[in-house]
Amino acid sequence: MSTKALRFDADVDSADRWSDALLEAGAQSVDVADARMDTPDETPIYDEPGEPGFGWRLCRLTALFANAAELSVARARLAAAGLRLPPHETFDVPDHDWVRATQAQFAPQKIAGNLWIVPSWHEPVDPHAINLELDPGLAFGTGSHPTTRLCLKWLVRELAKGESVLDYGCGSGILAIAACRLGASRVVGTDIDPQAIAASRANGQRNGVDASFVTVESLKEHNQTFDVIVANILANPLIALAPSLARRSRHGGRIVLSGVLDAQADAVVEAYARWFNIRVGESEDGWVALAGTREMGSGSLSREKTT
Repeated sequence: MSTKALRFDADVDSADRWSDALLEAGAQSVDVADARMDTPDETPIYDEPGEPGFGWRLCRLTALFANAAELSVARARLAAAGLRLPPHETFDVPDHDWVRATQAQFAPQKIAGNLWIVPSWHEPVDPHAINLELDPGLAFGTGSHPTTRLCLKWLVRELAKGESVLDYGCGSGILAIAACRLGASRVVGTDIDPQAIAASRANGQRNGVDASFVTVESLKEHNQTFDVIVANILANPLIALAPSLARRSRHGGRIVLSGVLDAQADAVVEAYARWFNIRVGESEDGWVALAGTREMGSGSLSREKTT
């Protein structure tokens, strides 16, 4: 039996309320997207902390129901609650092998040099390459997003064997794992999300690397500095983290920042300029990576409070 879908548009002020009402009425899920997606008026939203939620003036809601009977029950519940559906459409969503369809989206991908990302259900294209086995999951970072690729490419080009690396905001652990496989001597990954720490540890074990994945609170207990810091987050958190990341960088150490849109680059550069000689590096699809070196005598550890 096919899943039934209900779709309609709502303004930004009512989209949240409609989403909650549909779920309470029995929807299995509700997707909210830009009603002008794939048109010149599409508005990209990247969920920056401190920014509002839905930023689309017109939102398109698509609610899924187990079957036609469940959709009918939901309509009745909405009507009983005094909620009148705006102009809408309903349609069938055919049964689908979602696992196979998802897996088909992820093939082995060459990042740079001889570094590859290989999902577990694929054989490596080049068995002699550096193959990182990584599956899509709850934590961010499968190598498919430009921000992750920009950091990986930098590591392939610039990381020297024996250097220590901090992966701040580790997500799936992909950058820390890559650093280990590329010859780093001491690698620490940290994140505020416990699911990310758990996923990173599992991925580290799967890839046979000796990386340490710890919570941000645990990292604060140790006054460690690193040769290289990589942070693939978003612009606003990166700006706020500038003093903390500077404290973690040894003098002469290097930092790589990603998750930054081209239009945000100047603000991030300004936030780090006190401590680093930093500049915009490579870009891809509107995203940029910033790279810099910790300058001697700027913002020394002894004059800064540890947070």
